[in-house]
Amino acid sequence: MRAKLKPRKNKRRSPLRKIAPDVELGANVRIYDFVNLYGCKIGDNTKIGAFVEIQKGVSIGRNCKISSHSFICEGVRIGDEVFVGHHVVFINDRYPRATTARGRLQTDADWDLVPTLVGRAASIGSGAVILCGVNIGESSMIGAGSVVVRNVPPYTIVAGNPARPLRRLPKTKKP
Repeated sequence: MRAKLKPRKNKRRSPLRKIAPDVELGANVRIYDFVNLYGCKIGDNTKIGAFVEIQKGVSIGRNCKISSHSFICEGVRIGDEVFVGHHVVFINDRYPRATTARGRLQTDADWDLVPTLVGRAASIGSGAVILCGVNIGESSMIGAGSVVVRNVPPYTIVAGNPARPLRRLPKTKKP
């Protein structure tokens, strides 16, 4: 049974990190400098590299590695044991616009958040772009620089723009 995460205060405040008080950090989470976290949940033993932003409503599982310069937007759920390479970008809006039809800046009420799910033990290569509304299957691998526009089946390697299946991976048992 997974323990419920409790908000904890960052004992060592750094002016190089912005961690909002509403962030829920699991045990032994490692966070490097120049990170912006707010309204998210980070599981036990997860490592978050420098220059990462994780927005409200994001859930990241246990034993994950989020590499530097990555952007994880609202609506993304990441399972346990997931690797996110350097400079990976998630997108949560199918039709992004700065303004409404009347020319005023959009607010949260002016767009629809489209969720994305990353399954357990998936690996996302550096520079990948993950469009909203996709499910990345368990133990799948996304090639570096890929643009994921469709669901990725479990145990599948995909790559390219748009990302296409290259081959299936064998199902392995955990020790």
